Amino acid sequence: MLSNNKKLFGFPGTFWTANVMELFERWAWYGMFIILALYVTGSTDDGGLGFTQSQKGLLMGTVVGILYVLPTITGAIADKFGYKRILILSYLILGSGYLLMSYMTTYTSMFLAFLYLAVGAGLFKPVISATIAKTTTDKTASIGFGIFYMIVNIGAFVGPVVASKLRELDWKYAFWMSAAAILVNILLVLIFYKEPERDKVKEPLSKTIKDIFTNLGEALTDFKLVVFLLIIVGFWTMYNQLFFTLPVFIEQWVNTSGIYTWVSGFWPWMADFIGTDHGTVNPEMIVNVDALYIVFFQVLVSSLIMKYKPVNTIIAGFFISSIGIALWFVTQNGFYLFLSILIFATGEMASSPRILEYIGKIAPKDKVAMYMGTYYLPLAGGNFLAGILSGDVYTKMSDKYHLLSLEVQKRGLDIPEISETFSKNEYFNTACEQMNLSSVELTNFLWINYQPSDIWMLFSAIGMSTVILLFIYDRLLLKTK
Repeated sequence: MLSNNKKLFGFPGTFWTANVMELFERWAWYGMFIILALYVTGSTDDGGLGFTQSQKGLLMGTVVGILYVLPTITGAIADKFGYKRILILSYLILGSGYLLMSYMTTYTSMFLAFLYLAVGAGLFKPVISATIAKTTTDKTASIGFGIFYMIVNIGAFVGPVVASKLRELDWKYAFWMSAAAILVNILLVLIFYKEPERDKVKEPLSKTIKDIFTNLGEALTDFKLVVFLLIIVGFWTMYNQLFFTLPVFIEQWVNTSGIYTWVSGFWPWMADFIGTDHGTVNPEMIVNVDALYIVFFQVLVSSLIMKYKPVNTIIAGFFISSIGIALWFVTQNGFYLFLSILIFATGEMASSPRILEYIGKIAPKDKVAMYMGTYYLPLAGGNFLAGILSGDVYTKMSDKYHLLSLEVQKRGLDIPEISETFSKNEYFNTACEQMNLSSVELTNFLWINYQPSDIWMLFSAIGMSTVILLFIYDRLLLKTK
């Protein structure tokens, strides 16, 4: 690690320290988050918690929604008490939070542990972004944030890969891995992190927070800004199905054994690495391809769209992602997921990085910073709505066990309901016995007769509606050409 008075490629040591800390924090977060839906809804005899899809949606949507509201306040706290102190506090909360989550078995305890973890993440986010901003100049900011975004996605890719292998041994190990990654950050901040120069806040924290909400309220009196933020909620609602719904859908419906067999035919080591003892591929390994695509192609996509207006690339990106998300759910063939996730990721790469830029462009010149402060609000709203759709809505349309329960009732079969003493696996296996079908045959029967794939229409419709609304907004409300 560089000492803080030395520079590498024009950046001070603290810049690189911040990037390495971001890598490990994203490693920890995505390593946990990409398996969370699978863990909390997994059958208890497989080590999961056995929660319903509705409970999962409420847990993930509400807590992550709150997380994205917190930076509005926590940034002011960091300015008041110092970045280094807040980083240490956030790491202590994050590390202990991951450990707590690994031991929680009831819904209430898991909800509270995840909420506690979200506080630590909410403290971290504005500090690390501010550090990057304060360790770059006008000339180096563009490449500096480009490096930062690349580091984010490297961490977001590596964490889930390691977590997927560890959870094969025990779900707890994945959470412990996240805690260990945060431990590395505690050492980094103590040894290498130097407090960037900043204007020390002398006024009381209560006044600073009050001013933040005053500015936020003033920004939200702009009708055009509010309309834009509400439209963008649709994109984040669609986007978050990558974590909230897709892993569960793959686990329940998609046949990944063909992928394992195909890979093992020419690269046995890789098949063993990405596969399971059952000759399948874990859902999170497939979903994680999204981050891999971004690592490889973000710079290329960004260079291709630079000459186009932000709103045009955002609209195009939303449209492409809407096609990608539709293709996630239309087949049980796992091979198609690699193409559909690539399509989705292409849209994501074109649109997501330019949303903040667009907010800056529609803001009055003297209120740009004030408007930028509203960026996290659509993220919060999108997560909350994504939780609802991946919960109650997914249950009624696509949840394997709910659809099976309808068939059990239709046939009048004598099978106990899923409970703490009768797991999801036991329910499914008993249904297989009484219906004289194998597990594959029963899954295919439900797929054909109850059409869980129809959920693609809902998620894609949200994306397409966002595209249409944003086009109308830009052409009529902002009157651009």
